[in-house]
This record gives sequence, structure tokens and C-alpha cells, in this order.
Amino acid sequence: MGVLLPLTGTNAHLGQEMLTATRMAMNSPTAPPLDVHDTAAPGATAATAAQAAVTAGDGLILGPLTTDDTARAATIATAAHIPMLAFTSDMSVAQPGVWTLGIAPEQQVRRMVLAARQQGRQHFVAFLPDNRLGRALGQALQQVCEENGLQSPQIMFHDSTQASIITGLKTLSAYETRASAVVQPDATTQPAAPDAPAAPRVDAAVDPANPDSAPAPSASDQPAPPPAPAAAPEFPAPPFDALLLGDTGLQLGMVINALTETHVDSAHVQIMGPGLWGAFANKLSALQGAWYAAPDPATRQTFVQQFMARYHHMPTPLADLTYDSAALVKALDQARPAGSPNGYSVQALTRPEGFGGVDGAFGFLENGKTRRDLAVFQILPSGGSRIVIPPAGKLRRSAN
Repeated sequence: MGVLLPLTGTNAHLGQEMLTATRMAMNSPTAPPLDVHDTAAPGATAATAAQAAVTAGDGLILGPLTTDDTARAATIATAAHIPMLAFTSDMSVAQPGVWTLGIAPEQQVRRMVLAARQQGRQHFVAFLPDNRLGRALGQALQQVCEENGLQSPQIMFHDSTQASIITGLKTLSAYETRASAVVQPDATTQPAAPDAPAAPRVDAAVDPANPDSAPAPSASDQPAPPPAPAAAPEFPAPPFDALLLGDTGLQLGMVINALTETHVDSAHVQIMGPGLWGAFANKLSALQGAWYAAPDPATRQTFVQQFMARYHHMPTPLADLTYDSAALVKALDQARPAGSPNGYSVQALTRPEGFGGVDGAFGFLENGKTRRDLAVFQILPSGGSRIVIPPAGKLRRSAN
């Protein structure tokens, strides 16, 4: 089994830990041998590493790590009819025989759209940053809506200035039309407040609990209480009931400001975002009620404990991917049909029930897409998040 990882250079710390997790999964006498190639070695590329794996007769390739390296190595692997399990989350490089194991925007969007649809949401839109993640989220929303018979979503991309973000969200939410429909209260037609009942008189205008004190001021000496403010007029809902966002960091703060200014909130709209929000959900109280899709962290606890006991530090999420890929390869190799050189046939890799993994169930389709069983998390009013729709514990056969 070929393993293509950056073991030197700027990503060496990631590659070395991923290789460690691979060896951890393969820690048995019957596991297939590893043929390891450094994609960042002097004079090496992902393509040359893939060619070396082909030349060595490897039956399957794990890796490489990045989108660009995957695209280069895929050309070599597919020409040699060798399956490849890459570790990028960019499904644009997936194709028959090449699967991406990273938790992809498409998987997250699919999980949230189907959950929102079950709750009656029908009109989806997206307001996204004009970058690779934003484009991937927008493409995924378009595809998932089309596959499920939903109205084609309006997708708007924005740049990084507060003014343009507010302008864009006003356009998307039909703010001017909604604002013109707000009925403003007329102060001259407000009914007068009823007279307050007269307070009982106390002789000599003194405090009966302290008769030696100075006389208490009479009611006539007290300033009149300010009139109760009129209730704020209700702002009409926007022309959508589900909104997909894709920003993080400072730009997400700008988007939150724009949501407030344009009266787009969770009372009328299910706001959804990328799984990256999970890393700083405790700072997102302003987005209470919003969703993101990600693996249930409880599913990886056993792996984390085993890894820490052996290597004395917390594994990165990328280590989950290499451990899972190596574990499934070992399982397939042990179950290979008699007379076959290995168990890595397309039929075996794309079995409908998929595989159990550190981050939950996952599986492969023949077109190169990867399915995942994700949970839906909701942002809490005080920040942080909780699971509101748990993972199914298995792959849904209807997932596409």
C-alpha cells in the first residue's frame, strides 16, 4: 500500500503525525506493508511519488494531502487503475477511482439542507465570501437543492468590506421593500394612558414609619413618569427561510452586523454555516439558533485516548483521516477474495454500508464522492453549541 505524505518541508509536522496514525492502524502482523513516499522531498512531487508507488506495484494509494498534490497524483494513479484515497476536503478533484476523505463543504451543506427541509424550510439562499470555500459552499447548495426538487437558490458572493457586506445583504433580503412595508406608529393617534389611581393620603405628609423625618414630598411635587415607549413595529420576514453563510473571523463579525441591520434573524430564518464554526462556537452567541454540520466529537474519544496513551499528545483531525483510511484498507485486505492480490476492488470500496470511522460512518460512491454521517449543531444563546440532530450511526442509502 502506497502512502504519499509531506514528510519534510513546511507541512512535515502534519505529514509525520498522519504517518504515525497510519502505522497505528496497521499495527498487526497481518497488515499489508507500507510503501511510504515523501511528496516534499528535494526533487520530488506528488506525481513522482505516485509514479514510484505504481512502479513498486502498490495496490492502493493513501494520500496525498493537498488539493493540488491530489490533482497531480490522480493523473498517475487513474492511468494505472490504482485506487487513491486522498486527504483533501476539496471534492472538485474527486473522480472515479479517486476519493477525498476530508470533511467536505458538500457533505456539510447536504446534511443541513436535508434537515432544514424536514423542518419545512423551502426557500434557500446563500451569502458567501468570494473565495474557494465560499465557491464550494455555493456550488454544493445549488447541487443539493436541485437534487431534492427545491427551488434554485439565489447565491450572492461578497468582498471583505463592511459597506459592501451590508449593501449585498440588503439586496439579498429585499430590505428596502420590507422597510417600506413597516407601519410606523403615529404619536398623535396613540390612546392616552389611563389615570393612575390616587394614592391613599397620609396625615401631615410624614413617613409613618419614621415620624421624626422631614416631610415626604407630595405627589404633586414628583415629576411625571415618562410615557411608555411604543412597541417597535414588526419588520417583515425576508423572502427566504434558510440562509447559508461561509465567513469566519473578522468578516463573520461584519456579516453578523449586517444581519442585525437588515433584520435577518433566527425568528424567521434558519441560518447555516460551515463546520469551521465549531472551533470558535463559544464566541458566536450573536448567531444563536444557527446551525453547522460536523462529526460528533464523542465518536473520536476512543481513538484520542489510544493515541495520547501511545504518543502523549492530542492527535490533529488529519490524523483521524489517515487512521480511518489505513484501518479500512487493512480490513479489506483481510477480507479479500481467494485468488485476488488484494481486497481493494471498486466494489469493495463502494459497499453500500460504508465503513465505521473515528469521525463516524463514511463511505464511497463510484463517481468519487464520499458520504459522511454528520451531526447538526446549534449555536446557543450564551455561545457554544449542542447537537440538535445527532448522526444516524450509519450511512443513509438515499444519500448521494
